[in-house]
Amino acid sequence: MDDLLHLAEEQRLRIVEGPGRTRGGFDPLTRTIRLSPGMSARTTRSVLAHELGHAQFGHTPARVPVIRAQQERQADEWAACRLITSRAYAEAEELRGPHLASLAFELGVTIELVTAYQQLLRQGAVPVAG
Repeated sequence: MDDLLHLAEEQRLRIVEGPGRTRGGFDPLTRTIRLSPGMSARTTRSVLAHELGHAQFGHTPARVPVIRAQQERQADEWAACRLITSRAYAEAEELRGPHLASLAFELGVTIELVTAYQQLLRQGAVPVAG
């Protein structure tokens, strides 16, 4: 978590806690990341990484569903690559098998990030531990 907070600080992003329609959000105009209160540590970490991904890509709110979905996928993939290493994923899969929730628990991330990481693995976009 400290590395994510450091990255936010380096990018001059402000992090606030507050309710919203989703677990988190990024406002490019104010350079603010919003995190919902009451989330578990692993969800908070995953949502923060996801919102940092939006900031990294310079995403702005998209009204077109296809563009919004693309932005969400990019943010999930960026977050997954920051929070999951190929070695940790391989060890988690060896220990827990293919069950998404078990993998997410073992890796300390959300199911969405495990799914994004698996998609990157299928595309050959991340190295396979060996």
